[in-house]
Amino acid sequence: MKKSTSLFLAAVVAVGMISTTVSADDKKGQKVYLKTCKNCHGNGTKGAAMHTQDEWDDLFANGGEKIKAAHAKDKSAAYFNGEAFKNQAQDLRDFLFMYGSDSGNVPSCG
Repeated sequence: MKKSTSLFLAAVVAVGMISTTVSADDKKGQKVYLKTCKNCHGNGTKGAAMHTQDEWDDLFANGGEKIKAAHAKDKSAAYFNGEAFKNQAQDLRDFLFMYGSDSGNVPSCG
């Protein structure tokens, strides 16, 4: 009985750690969105709902080629072609994907 209880507790802790890790990326992405995208696309709820989860995946595929192309002629082009986007793209994608129009999720505060 002690062994099964220990295994159960270990599983609960592992699942808790995994879910914390997963949520960390979209939280970082939300901060990136608020700093870099909010001025043009509105709050996080509005911005993320611009596309479905599959569309966000497509926009961020291949190093974000399609999202870079979509912003090529506006004032944010420098950001999308710079190191900051390369470093933040995965977190930003995670946030936008997590709260895409078909996700059923709504971001808090932003």
